[in-house]
Amino acid sequence: MTTVLPATPARPKRGRALLWQALGLLLILVAWYVATDVLKLYPPYVFPSPKAVWQEISYGLWGSGPQDGKLLLSIGNSLRRVAIGYAVAVALGLGVGLLLATWRGLRDTVGAYLTGIQSVPSIAFVPFAILFFGLNERAVLFVVILEGFIPVALAVSGALLNVPPAWRVAGRTLGSRGLPFTLNVMVPASLPHIVGGLRTAWSFAWRALVGGELLTANPGLGQQLEVGRNTGSVALVLATIIIIGIIGGVFDAVIRVIEARIRRNYGLEVMA
Repeated sequence: MTTVLPATPARPKRGRALLWQALGLLLILVAWYVATDVLKLYPPYVFPSPKAVWQEISYGLWGSGPQDGKLLLSIGNSLRRVAIGYAVAVALGLGVGLLLATWRGLRDTVGAYLTGIQSVPSIAFVPFAILFFGLNERAVLFVVILEGFIPVALAVSGALLNVPPAWRVAGRTLGSRGLPFTLNVMVPASLPHIVGGLRTAWSFAWRALVGGELLTANPGLGQQLEVGRNTGSVALVLATIIIIGIIGGVFDAVIRVIEARIRRNYGLEVMA
């Protein structure tokens, strides 16, 4: 008896997905314009129009105005901090994840604690970081590293523990032992799941960065939100939120593309 496998559903074409995303963005802008410029549901100082927010973005990036160039400077500072914090978090997470996967006692103790700490919002660690490090950049980096390394460590540990037993047996049959077995067999076998953890870690680190900058005195996108609040500029607040969302989305998309390519190479996804 011949078994007929169901056909693999075709993935939506990338062009069509981009078209739908563009239409969704256009609808949001139209609804925003109608609510603020046509119906005038709220005063401009409460809910500014898209034009006012765009002016804040242009002033902050390349124009002249109250926040001339400050938004661009803030983007640079935030990217520098998140790059340092994320790199340290990934390196620390990979090491801790390897230890958790190979040491049962450590996994049952430290692993459980990390899972509990991960459920604490990053903003809750900011007061501790400020009291411990002071109102400086180290406090922000501490929060970014803390929020970034835990997802990587848990993802690496989980991925290594879920490597199919057949792959382990094959590696040992070929004579691989110890650290070479881990680096040459286990890590490559679990790479797709590790990359998923890296993407989650990026999201956590980026949000932790904004929260840390918001409550400390370091120039950055989070501090731009605080400037907008102190000056009563809702347009600046919305402009900064949009910039934060765009940067976070771009980096997430880059890691997602890398993850998808690795999954296809491992035969975990089928291209339409």
